[in-house]
Amino acid sequence: MRHQVCIIGGGPSGLLLALLLRRAGVDAVVLELRTRDHVLSRIRAGVLEQGLCDILRKAGIGARLDSEGLVHDGTLIVSHGRRVHVDFRALAGATVTIYGQTEVTRDLYAELDRLGAPVIHEAQGVKIHGVDGDAPHVTFTLNGAEQRVDCDYVAGCDGFHGVSRRTIPERLRQQFEHVYPFGWLGILSRTAPLQEELVYAGHERGFALCSMRNARLSRHYLQVPLTDSPEEWSDEAFWAELRRRLPPDLAEVLETGPSIEKSIAPLRSFISEPMSWGRLFLAGDASHIVPPTGAKGLNLAASDVWYLSQALIARHAGEEEPLKAYSARALARVWKASRFSWSMTRLLHSFPAEGPFLARMQGAELEYLAGSRAAQTALAENYVGLPY
Repeated sequence: MRHQVCIIGGGPSGLLLALLLRRAGVDAVVLELRTRDHVLSRIRAGVLEQGLCDILRKAGIGARLDSEGLVHDGTLIVSHGRRVHVDFRALAGATVTIYGQTEVTRDLYAELDRLGAPVIHEAQGVKIHGVDGDAPHVTFTLNGAEQRVDCDYVAGCDGFHGVSRRTIPERLRQQFEHVYPFGWLGILSRTAPLQEELVYAGHERGFALCSMRNARLSRHYLQVPLTDSPEEWSDEAFWAELRRRLPPDLAEVLETGPSIEKSIAPLRSFISEPMSWGRLFLAGDASHIVPPTGAKGLNLAASDVWYLSQALIARHAGEEEPLKAYSARALARVWKASRFSWSMTRLLHSFPAEGPFLARMQGAELEYLAGSRAAQTALAENYVGLPY
């Protein structure tokens, strides 16, 4: 088969890229390792920057987002005896919207189906060939038979463990990584959110986050050792520990209930440069990972996809420079968003191995944030998303 662009990975970034290209008349096919049901079963983040919301509307899938999404004007940070409400709208003139990644993916599938755009699931053993030349192609196995896609360009949206990044020769890749000495234990429950906005809590026992998916579906997290497993944590133990890490007035009104999903995610910061090689272009987790503290994972993938889609559309119209500039342009935003995620993680988590000095510095930082409109503005600007 022949397509202009072969997209490896059918998560939200790959599907969004396919839709944006389709809208502009660029032919693309998506290859996804898993089944559609598996992709839609993955529980992921749901804090969307205003820029991502605008992209979804431009892609023609903003209706459910606008009717069901929860617009947040700010967030609450409680730590080291301080309580700081950061007003996004007043400080940065923008907001974020709570709308689950699964719902974004569902909307993308529905529109691609309506348009008849090809998305191939259960594509096994994907291999990328010839991207350092003029005739790239991708091979894979489907239902036991080998398939081949000839294309002009390959977009790697297949995540941290995918084949795309590893296709770039090691001698040409420079990788930067910081692994954090803890993970996030998260549960999903059919309970009311703690507050109308997210609550970030720093505590000597560890970080906690109270988030939500909708008015009756909450997502809460606890910082835990990497040696822990979800099975070790009963629902009762989770709720008791979450209450310990919240101020008494918030702990008192926390609604609890049975978990419907429970998992532990390790935290890391990771960036691989460059984000392109020949006719191969990386986007999202294939090139970078951020800790979830700043809610940047999906949003950062979306900015990659926006830059790449515009560059491929320009190439379709005969312009070559945007594709050549893609890696540098995307990485400039990646490093800034990664800095924000790293700084939020350092500010709010417990690092016992680093001693009392860091804890006192965190307290000083929170005190400064509480009293400085400039510091709150900087946090708000980064949280709602830097300009594309």
